[in-house]
Amino acid sequence: MLTASSALLLIALGSYAALCAIQPFGTCHKCRGVGYRLRRTRTGAVKRGKPCRRCRTHGKRLRLGRRLHNHARRVHSAGTRTHTRSTNRKEALPWQ
Repeated sequence: MLTASSALLLIALGSYAALCAIQPFGTCHKCRGVGYRLRRTRTGAVKRGKPCRRCRTHGKRLRLGRRLHNHARRVHSAGTRTHTRSTNRKEALPWQ
């Protein structure tokens, strides 16, 4: 029973990771992807309200899994050495 539940958990995490890799942006939950809060007038007509503060009027937000992936990648790249040499600059010789 434990192996079946752990396999199901691994499948769910793998599918969410694949979703975050394929579609890193999801619709905003607050404005439902519109970018603005919709409100109704007294007659019942739908009118555009204030801009959504969560998605900044884009209607999309970065998924949690993609945000964690970006943070881990940023931490890894900050902690590793880079051995890049600039080909445009002439390096100083040791005796100069």
